[in-house]
Amino acid sequence: MTQQSESTTSTTTREPDEPALPSPLAPPSPPLAEPRPLAERRVWPRTFHDRLTAPLPGLKAMARFAREGAVRPDPAGLADIPRLPYAPAPLPRVDARTIAVTWAGHASWVLRIGGLTVLTDPVWSRRILGTPARITPVGVPWEELPRVDAVVISHNHYDHLDAPTLRRLPRDTPVFVPAGLARWFHRRRFTRVTELDWWEAVELDGVRFDFVPSHHWSKRSLTDTCHSLWGGWVLTDESGQRVYFAGDTGYGHWFSRIGRRYPGIDLALLPIGAYDPRWWLRDVHCDPEEAVRAAQDLGARRMAPMHWATFVLSAEPVMEPLTRVRAAWEKAGLPRENLWDMPVGASKVL
Repeated sequence: MTQQSESTTSTTTREPDEPALPSPLAPPSPPLAEPRPLAERRVWPRTFHDRLTAPLPGLKAMARFAREGAVRPDPAGLADIPRLPYAPAPLPRVDARTIAVTWAGHASWVLRIGGLTVLTDPVWSRRILGTPARITPVGVPWEELPRVDAVVISHNHYDHLDAPTLRRLPRDTPVFVPAGLARWFHRRRFTRVTELDWWEAVELDGVRFDFVPSHHWSKRSLTDTCHSLWGGWVLTDESGQRVYFAGDTGYGHWFSRIGRRYPGIDLALLPIGAYDPRWWLRDVHCDPEEAVRAAQDLGARRMAPMHWATFVLSAEPVMEPLTRVRAAWEKAGLPRENLWDMPVGASKVL
């Protein structure tokens, strides 16, 4: 794997591309960037290929996958679908000093922070392009959502950027997206779209939204590979409470850098599914053990697994991510109460 630079535009806060070092040898992180204006219009490079942590699969890898790659679990791996954890419940009551998270399924969370209701990668559709229908229902009925104050998007893959769901939102909803993705929203008449580069931030009603790197890529059509950026989000309220939403990512050096720059993460929402076959997905999707390691690299106090139990995207048995993440958490000697392995539809309150 090759490490890429953290900036391709003159408007980005830069960080030296030094290797991650264990504390206390790690160099101090640069100060956080000043928040950028909301709904700022910006010009970006045509491609973000230089941000890839690893090259995208070439012809040889494609041919191998065609020969031996499994895209779905075998019948035994699918047999546990009725046992997948699903326990919808009313959203908890919260105030501006309380953080609450509710898992709607996959990478979709209803995040209450600083008095705001924020949706992450909202996918309320039963089916997405190229994928069988959901294997668990959405955990939160759309009509039971409070007013949505903001939406954060990690990248443009169909299981994270869902046009039918977003059409349900008022067009003046603030939307925070990776660099290069605002035009997609502008075409759909959203009026308050803010796109950010890695390590940049905006503020909304006292909550800070920082866009941070991930080990992934972007593509939505045959001709737009890596034309927009990808990443995760760190949300910080006025009291300093922090939630990290990873989006979609493989394991790698970015986690320790994020942890250094944003110390004291109270909760990390980390993906644990869609990892098999490993040789094919290792660079872009964490497996459960890597997700636990990522939580440790981040210095996060708690971890909530996501990106499993919703869509069948790869070949691992449907219940395996949960079994493995629990075992990895125990093996790491971490407090059991800090693993928020929630059913779809459940909530937790900080």
